[in-house]
Amino acid sequence: MPTYEYVCKDCGHHLSAEQRMSDVRLTDCPACGKPGLERQLSAGAFALKGSGWYETDFKGSKGGATKSEAASSAAPACPGGSCACH
Repeated sequence: MPTYEYVCKDCGHHLSAEQRMSDVRLTDCPACGKPGLERQLSAGAFALKGSGWYETDFKGSKGGATKSEAASSAAPACPGGSCACH
């Protein structure tokens, strides 16, 4: 079930609510009681639950870093000016 973030435009109270996508949006603020809640745009999150999802499933054969982790740690530092960080 998705978790939605809300903020009250009247008092600034923030809250999270687990709701079905088909549920009606919340409107009344639990802090001030006014109908000022607005749903916020937030990053989606998910959790891998159940059997078969283990941290070790994506590790290297000897428990070391994965190939992508090894490549990123071996990458040279920014040469200065040729990337978006400058």
